[in-house]
Amino acid sequence: MTRVPFTDLAPMASEVWASIEQDYLASLLGGRYIGGLAVAAFERDWAAYCGADFAVGVANGTDALELTLMALGIGPGDEVIVPANTFIATAAAVVRAGAVPRFADVSDDTLLITPQTLTEAITPRTRAVMVVHLFGQVPDMTALLAVADEAGIALIEDAAQAHGAEWDGRRAGSFGEAACFSFYPGKNMGAFGDAGAVVTSRPDLADRVRVLANHGRSRGTAHYEHDCLGTNSRLDTLQAIALSGKLARIDAWTQRRIAVADRYRAQLGGTGVKLTGVAPSARHVYHLFVVRVADRGGVREELGRRGIETGVHYPLPCHLQPPLRRFANRSLPVAERAAGELLSLPIFPHQTDGQVDLVCEALATALRGRGGIRP
Repeated sequence: MTRVPFTDLAPMASEVWASIEQDYLASLLGGRYIGGLAVAAFERDWAAYCGADFAVGVANGTDALELTLMALGIGPGDEVIVPANTFIATAAAVVRAGAVPRFADVSDDTLLITPQTLTEAITPRTRAVMVVHLFGQVPDMTALLAVADEAGIALIEDAAQAHGAEWDGRRAGSFGEAACFSFYPGKNMGAFGDAGAVVTSRPDLADRVRVLANHGRSRGTAHYEHDCLGTNSRLDTLQAIALSGKLARIDAWTQRRIAVADRYRAQLGGTGVKLTGVAPSARHVYHLFVVRVADRGGVREELGRRGIETGVHYPLPCHLQPPLRRFANRSLPVAERAAGELLSLPIFPHQTDGQVDLVCEALATALRGRGGIRP
């Protein structure tokens, strides 16, 4: 039986290794592991790729979110709006910063936050909104920025799944006060371990994040002089070298992801799945290819028997997670309903057309007799 993995990271590492081997081994064997020219070069190039002025490498995407909130002075007494159907790190960062997450519902078509659901969630205590570019698609940033500006709140991009994604020709990372990226290995541009970055065009915010991420040390101060209480969240040199190598290939890998997604869409029409929508102004980079199905458990079991690995992103909305339920104050029907239907199919840059076809055939077979998602 031919198996189709949910993702396959090894071909990407193999493809990039020849271009980074010399620098990687020189750093590894030379004992240079924190900071340095490799980190500075990646920060410069990543900011430019995103269409922003500055990038600050940090240890992971979750730290990027929390550090951004702290750098903006958001904390106790403040509310931050978060879509309910995101990974828990988005909401957890708000809580760890001392603020309160206020959950918003999403579009039934794209599963992204909308200007209407944002407006409905705003209260007098709202200081910011974290707009999540879920699955690899940027929502209507023009309209969302207008709502945020009218309300006088900061807009932060959670771009952990959206490397290279665009809205109306502008890349993720170029819209809000800051954008937060994860380079977890499974991301579209993943490191060889954990890594993340904060991207912004505000020099004061970039400097504040850098200070907070380096134990509160300001640039130019002595090693044991600290201007504030920070934390330890720095991008490793080896990860920066790996990411620079992958940055040179991200556009080609993205084009292949889009081609795989297009092939899925062409074959899955009429099978009973509900495909997530793509806005005309969006360039979806397909970190995940997500469909909605009836009897998800049965469908996943059947696909597994046929050698098809799948995922679920995410089976429980944030506002229903036990540590976050105390912040839930209303029903969010779209996020709640979708959570029971979402199914993530295999997608990765080195996936073959034959593998896509196998997934589609297996899914069509699994769906027969189960019915489809009601509109």
